[in-house]
Amino acid sequence: MAYRRIVAKFGTSLLTSGTDHLDLQVMSTLVEQITRLHRQGKEIVIISSGAIASGRQKLKEIPERKNTPFKQVLASVGQSHLMYTYEQLFSKYDITIAQALLTKEDLCDRSGYLNARNTLLALIELGIICIVNENDVVAIEELEGFKFGDNDNLSAMVANLVDADLLALLTDIGGLYTADPRYNPEAQLSRRVDKIDAEIERMTSDTASRQGVGGMATKIEAAKLATASGVNVVIADGREPDILVRMSQGEDTGTFVPAQVNKMESKKRWMLSGLASKGKVTVDKGAVLALKEQNKSLLPAGVIRAGGEFQRGDIVDILDKQGKCIGYGISNYSSSDLAIIGGKHSDKILGLLGYDYGDEAVHRNNMVIV
Repeated sequence: MAYRRIVAKFGTSLLTSGTDHLDLQVMSTLVEQITRLHRQGKEIVIISSGAIASGRQKLKEIPERKNTPFKQVLASVGQSHLMYTYEQLFSKYDITIAQALLTKEDLCDRSGYLNARNTLLALIELGIICIVNENDVVAIEELEGFKFGDNDNLSAMVANLVDADLLALLTDIGGLYTADPRYNPEAQLSRRVDKIDAEIERMTSDTASRQGVGGMATKIEAAKLATASGVNVVIADGREPDILVRMSQGEDTGTFVPAQVNKMESKKRWMLSGLASKGKVTVDKGAVLALKEQNKSLLPAGVIRAGGEFQRGDIVDILDKQGKCIGYGISNYSSSDLAIIGGKHSDKILGLLGYDYGDEAVHRNNMVIV
């Protein structure tokens, strides 16, 4: 199976080769592979660790402290250095990059989730490679080692956010082994894990390196989250030759964990779940045709009325004039906003509301038609 949209997560231990500084040779090799994939029309989002290690490199003359504020200082200094390094490497290939700093809280908040999703998908559409990292300056969960604060889990959330085909978790180890191969020569590589169960979870102990935060346990946790969202996962050694290129072609590398559902099933289940519909949006005949047959977004011009009270980022039922549900979507505007802009052309939004969240009432990327 060949993959088109790939979220690639680079761990600290990979990017530093276990040292106290970024390994430019490793980073250069990864960037060159991403460039080749980019030129083939593949869509790549990078989740990059390494900010704290990079900050430690820049502030090596300052005695290290163990408290959280100092780690946040390291992250703050290191993040700019990390991005500068990526900028220099990608500029050799005339590729534009972007940066996104996210926290778990951003993705749990409905408007934050929608903003992040819309921005990342827009960057992908424009052919810009986005480099995502945990916002360590404000997100102390990663620094203090809390369960969901590592970049492995962030990468799974982003893979779900952008509807990725593959999540590539690249580290300095070949995949999931029956034991830690660094200490046990009898350890065997598990080439495929069809389901992450209690036995698999028992095999993984959180052997965090001095540089990084997460070990194999967090990668398995991330794989469990991603595969439940319809994303295939590969855990592999990022130092292997052409690892990303081979992975994108579906070659057998590292440990493969297949998606447990297809992406559309996952999206439908989420739209139809208990945290789903907060209101109803009734649309005209032209909008029904555009949504069902032309795979278009729902524009305010096609909205007849909004029922119930809902906010931007809430899920709404989309109904035809007869009251039949034709789909579900995440609304870009609140019910009160739609009451004002419904039936109006998109170029009137700013004048009517005084602000503008985009031309679409519900974007096609945030919609399921039934």
